[in-house]
Amino acid sequence: MEAARIAIVDDHDLVSVALAALLEGEAGLRCVRRARGVSELVRWPCDIDLVVLDLQLGDGTSPAENIAALTEWGSRVLVLTSGENPYLVRDASRADPLGIIRKSAPAEVILEAVRLAVRGEPVASAEWASALDSDPLLAAAPLTAREREVLELYASGVGAKQVAARLFVSENTVNDHLRRIKRVYRDLGRPAATKVELYQRGLEDGYVAAPKPR
Repeated sequence: MEAARIAIVDDHDLVSVALAALLEGEAGLRCVRRARGVSELVRWPCDIDLVVLDLQLGDGTSPAENIAALTEWGSRVLVLTSGENPYLVRDASRADPLGIIRKSAPAEVILEAVRLAVRGEPVASAEWASALDSDPLLAAAPLTAREREVLELYASGVGAKQVAARLFVSENTVNDHLRRIKRVYRDLGRPAATKVELYQRGLEDGYVAAPKPR
């Protein structure tokens, strides 16, 4: 039986080399490619059964867009995380990977997760369950996709005029969205009259990313 072909996407060479060595020691699993970013991998036709993807790459991409790109490319995806950023874990969980597991998990746990993912089976883990159970979007304010875009930009410090330019709409349209967003939160009993309060509501609901630690 031909070994499953696996690629590792991680911008830390030490991690990807160690994981590749772990896979090479297992029958039926073969690491055939390592890349520091998703764009580097998907330049070529897909010949991979599974991509083991680092949750947080240093190239500015989000977990959700990376998972979507790899899925469209034709590969299954298993996510590895250090567990330090719940926002990114939730972002990844919404993109429907086969599983999310910790890099610090025992070798046999990681290998079993890879085996399951290669077969297309979901990989249960405490990280993934926690992300789903605590996902604020399950009970977040019911905003449209465009309203979430406006909130994310505006609450993060971008002015209404600049938000309009980025989204290719008028400033009046942005202000209309902001009024509706504030009204939704007010009706939910969660005040959002000021930019600071909008930022707090956005953080609570997962619409705004938490600041990265220095």
